[in-house]
Amino acid sequence: MLLRDAALDLLLGSACVGCGEPGRLLCTRCRGELPATAVPARPDPCPPGLVDCWAAGDYDAVLRALVLGHKERGLHALRVPLRDLLLTALGPCLDRVRTGGAEGLVLVPVPSRASTVRARGHDPTWTMTRGAAATAARGGLPVGAARLLRLRPGVLDQAGLDTAARAANLTGSMTCPSPALRRLAASRPRVQVVVCDDVVTTGSTLREAQRALEAVGLVVAGAAVVAATRRRGPSTVVPASPGG
Repeated sequence: MLLRDAALDLLLGSACVGCGEPGRLLCTRCRGELPATAVPARPDPCPPGLVDCWAAGDYDAVLRALVLGHKERGLHALRVPLRDLLLTALGPCLDRVRTGGAEGLVLVPVPSRASTVRARGHDPTWTMTRGAAATAARGGLPVGAARLLRLRPGVLDQAGLDTAARAANLTGSMTCPSPALRRLAASRPRVQVVVCDDVVTTGSTLREAQRALEAVGLVVAGAAVVAATRRRGPSTVVPASPGG
């Protein structure tokens, strides 16, 4: 897969999404500057009861270019650095497994609308979540990934909505189907789950995912995202971003 991506990069004459340098989609210099330590990503104001959330960095510059390139432009080779960034954000949760604070983790991606996945031709959040889980498992950690959440009909696109509108749009919007839970319970009876997404803005999406998982008895250990938006000024209008 990586060889195919490299061949396509050469044939199509791609350029780095970070600095524009001709060559790979992420040049060696920009890759070397990616964050390597998780940072707290608590929205302000924060939805009541939201679990601890961690990000690799701010939704800006190279991280923003990576998220949008993979999600909106179909630059599939970016799944690798995004996977690694999600692993960075997962660091505090993975440390709990290493030290015996949790028997294992299941990474649960925030679900996308079916129509959006069809239009894009792929599910970017699931791709990076599954990749992060596989990498952690190859390192010997009891970590898996599962699509446990589904969106109910009628959920609007979050981009451009203010904090209150996002919360109202998402309230009760997610469900956790019982067949998926039965499979999880059979394979990992005392597992904890971590909600994963690309971007956190107001925290409404993560809080709704947490609610739906806890409603069926699962223990949500935390949330991890590639990047977190930062408020810029007193306005409650949220800048357009793909996450919630």
